[in-house]
Amino acid sequence: MSIHIRPAQAQDAALILHFIKELAVYERAGDQVAATEDDIVASLFGADSSGQALICEVDGEPAGYAVYFYSYSTWLAKKGLYLEDLYISPRQRGCGAGKQLLRHLARLAVEQGCGRFEWSVLDWNQPAIDFYLSIGAKPQAEWVRYRMEGAALSDFAAG
Repeated sequence: MSIHIRPAQAQDAALILHFIKELAVYERAGDQVAATEDDIVASLFGADSSGQALICEVDGEPAGYAVYFYSYSTWLAKKGLYLEDLYISPRQRGCGAGKQLLRHLARLAVEQGCGRFEWSVLDWNQPAIDFYLSIGAKPQAEWVRYRMEGAALSDFAAG
């Protein structure tokens, strides 16, 4: 079995959107994906894009993807790598593809001088939590993530 990780390209937009939809269904939010192929091209491959994507292939077949961006830590005065999405198709899980994708991202973080490599996981996703713990990641239980979107964001901005 061969696992290959490569930078995504604009022509991968349909594949990325397919994986995004699979991930959303897995996360019990399949009806919440509003992105289109054109949105993916513009947001990940446009001139002002802040996000980047990787495609993971197993034996030459697309198996999953990752989307990440660089953040910044004032406490460390260094950038960090934030993993927005990591997804491996169910039929490819268990072969080490997810671990290799995370390791690839960790190497990018080290090469870029990042002080942190961070991501979020749903509290009910025990298989992912167990996997992350097994590779040495630690939960940040004292931090609670907040979100403002849609009308709440617009109303607050206008207010």
